[in-house]
Amino acid sequence: MRFDILTLFPETFQGPMTGSILKRAQNKGLIEVNVHNIRDYASGRHKQADDSPYGGGAGMVMMAEPIVKCLEKVITEGNRRNRRIRRNRGLKPHRVYLSAQGERLMQPKVEKLAKKHDWIILLCGHYEGVDQRVIDGWIDEEISIGDYVLTGGELPAMVLVDSIARQIPGVLGKEASAGEESFSKSLDRKKEYPHYTRPEVFRGKRVPKVLLSGNHKEISEWRRGKLK
Repeated sequence: MRFDILTLFPETFQGPMTGSILKRAQNKGLIEVNVHNIRDYASGRHKQADDSPYGGGAGMVMMAEPIVKCLEKVITEGNRRNRRIRRNRGLKPHRVYLSAQGERLMQPKVEKLAKKHDWIILLCGHYEGVDQRVIDGWIDEEISIGDYVLTGGELPAMVLVDSIARQIPGVLGKEASAGEESFSKSLDRKKEYPHYTRPEVFRGKRVPKVLLSGNHKEISEWRRGKLK
């Protein structure tokens, strides 16, 4: 799975995308994460990538030209590399704009994206958003991670990459990890049951006896009964 992230603030991704599970997944070649600075494609000495909105109003709007130039370059170079290594010839990326106006991200959507696409491009908006012509002509869908407003699409992009990567075989330590967790299909889209580990007693609080019984049927029934 390949992710290309288009942003005005590439430094935001240095920590979250380069540690823990996502780092191991990249080292194993299970996912690829590339971050691109939209401002590199802006014209003029000051590399201006935003301007005031037509019709007036507060805030600034990200300009269409640098976004589209960046997007086109990423797609062209991506397909050139695919042809060079003789795989995924002409692979079409799925282009997503992280937006408060988008479809609310839920676990079924995460699973669908992971199953259906091998290459996802994420556009991070900022300020008042992006020129609508970009959305109309170069974006396949808009996605929101919740009914609230953030300063930009960088955090939602991280959430999307992390949630999708977990669905890719080999990314997690055990294949069952992603299949049996909160909101998964196997748990009827409910919240996961409680977890316990050593010691058996901690400050007077004990692990439920059923989890120590070794009876897998009873344990499974107990866990099912704890789903919310």
